[in-house]
Amino acid sequence: MKKIALSTLLLFFAVSGFAQPRMSVVEAARQADSLLSKMTLDEKISMTRGYSRFFFNGIERLGIPYIYLSDASQGVNMRHNLPDPTMVRQLEKSTAFPCPIMLAATFNPALAYDYARSIGEECRAGGVEVLLGPGLNIYRNSQCGRNFEYFGEDPFLTSHITENYVQGMQSTGTAACLKHFLANNTEFYRRRSNSILDERTMREIYLPGFEAGIAAGVACVMTSYNRINGEWAGQSKEVITDLLRGELGFDGLVMTDWNSVYDMQKLILSGQNVEMPGSWKEDITAQELLSQGKITEADIDAMIRPLIATCIRFGLYDRKGDEKYKPELLAKLPEHEAAAYRTSSEGIVLLRNDGLLPLKPGTKILAAGQFLDEIPRGAGSAAVKGYNNVTLRQALEEQFGDRVTFAEKPTKEQFAAADVVLVSVGTLDAESIERPFALPSSAEKLVQQAVGANPRTVVLVNSGSGIRMTGWADKAAAILYGWYPGQNGFRAIAKVLAGELNPSGKLPITIEKEFADSPAKGTIPPDGQFYNECRNERLIQLYDIPYTEGVLVGYRWYDTKGIEPLFPFGHGLSYTTFELSKPRLSAKAIADGEKVKISVRLSNTGTLPGAEVVQLYVSEKNPAVIRPVKELKGFRKTELAPGASQVVEFEIAYRDLAYWCDLTHTWRVNPGDFEILLGTSSADIRHTLPLIAK
Repeated sequence: MKKIALSTLLLFFAVSGFAQPRMSVVEAARQADSLLSKMTLDEKISMTRGYSRFFFNGIERLGIPYIYLSDASQGVNMRHNLPDPTMVRQLEKSTAFPCPIMLAATFNPALAYDYARSIGEECRAGGVEVLLGPGLNIYRNSQCGRNFEYFGEDPFLTSHITENYVQGMQSTGTAACLKHFLANNTEFYRRRSNSILDERTMREIYLPGFEAGIAAGVACVMTSYNRINGEWAGQSKEVITDLLRGELGFDGLVMTDWNSVYDMQKLILSGQNVEMPGSWKEDITAQELLSQGKITEADIDAMIRPLIATCIRFGLYDRKGDEKYKPELLAKLPEHEAAAYRTSSEGIVLLRNDGLLPLKPGTKILAAGQFLDEIPRGAGSAAVKGYNNVTLRQALEEQFGDRVTFAEKPTKEQFAAADVVLVSVGTLDAESIERPFALPSSAEKLVQQAVGANPRTVVLVNSGSGIRMTGWADKAAAILYGWYPGQNGFRAIAKVLAGELNPSGKLPITIEKEFADSPAKGTIPPDGQFYNECRNERLIQLYDIPYTEGVLVGYRWYDTKGIEPLFPFGHGLSYTTFELSKPRLSAKAIADGEKVKISVRLSNTGTLPGAEVVQLYVSEKNPAVIRPVKELKGFRKTELAPGASQVVEFEIAYRDLAYWCDLTHTWRVNPGDFEILLGTSSADIRHTLPLIAK
């Protein structure tokens, strides 16, 4: 993998219209060196660590302000527990957006830009210089409590959402931070885990999203809690200097995750720039390392230079006092609410429908379940409370009036007598824990009772990742996946039920029938032992997570192993119907340096307006190494009126056919036969076109 050239980045910015930093990397480094020359040694050492939990340190005598950082990817987490709350003027409210995995379910990168720009504007209003997101760790394990913060299982989809998120966020002047680098795919005692993965797996699955964010000009990267092949990511020279900076070409600011490093000498020499949050009690101090000759002052300079240079380059040091805040941007909160609503309206996934939905006028609904009066959301650093919150009860009453009734614990007779039953179930996922794939027993029992008593049951699932639905999925009349829909997303769900909104979301994940089908099955905790990381964490032995599935993650695993999932990646139904016809390739063969154009006609053959996501996959027919049956290399979301058609076009390059060769340490395409697959999910392929790689 070659280092990304600055000229390539500049071309990318020119094409995308991305707002570039205020100066070049070289000029920012020059100004950083000027500041370094004026610092005392103690001041330099103070800059290696955070301050008051959510700040980069400042030096008032040199005009270096403290820089405020805030979580999270789905909105601004307003911190009211800072050790020194006088350092910032906190926002009074911030928009609770749908969770990032719901954003990915829209398959709409342009919406990711608006989503992140809206959050960035709220950051600027509240004096937040760095937003600690987006999170983009790949969905490998459906039990990971942090999946809701990420963009799903596919590196191509993740990359396109990430680059637009970064551009949208940084267009406001708020610095974005990619996290968590690298292979942080479990929350089960995450500080005790060691992710063991090979070079090919890393480059094909876990690096592309970070590469996309770097190419988009991201300011910051946060390292992960876990070890990678034996060393903690946050203090690993191989991970930070060799891989992130050397191979990926990242020249911005690298920070640790909170309390995630253990060796001060390794930390300083790793390429890391700042240890967060700054409250870590090290066994040996930087001063002691200097006196012992184990590090030099030049090593300290090298550590903090990218921190200072990045803050200069993005203009963060220019904001002092009242200049930090842009309260006028709070006038745009209604626009932010609208962006949140658009995300939920496009991210709702209709998994199953036997024709019951949309509900006929006059239909009476019996609603029951977990989240009638609580807005489900993920917990931890990503939690955002929101304002103008609309519960499911409120949304249903607004939409259906007295045609909806509510029952806390309906009887079998009540279920059976209802025109339609709506059962709300799901999970409340959280940072630092794994949770069972199965629903809580009370929720599972409620769904089983409902579908057993009334075949006209709609199940609404709100969760941050996949759940077990095998016991009732084929008995429910309809299943809606509503994720964590944000502060106003239940309104969109009510409109989907009523038919005023046609669902268009697609699964950014595969939902397996049983967790035992998953490639992560070997890392399942003992039965019932889904512990929080804070409970006796240091008494837990370090444990390995071998990524033995290699590149076969998500649908790549299920397709290649011949394991039928419950619902496949890319799946999502509509109230109208679509047809793909007349696929064409611009050439029958492709050589290195060339591109091939693919086109297919999408037609709305139903009676309602709707949007469909055309998905393009590539497949090598006779691979020399293990390769997935198919890999996503293109997608387009297109909205059409009834009877309308549109030609959907794609372009793939020779590189899109490649795999990473561990022997040559390069991308390689084996000459021979490939196929271009066009469909509306990974399991619904409508057309196959042959292509020869020269």
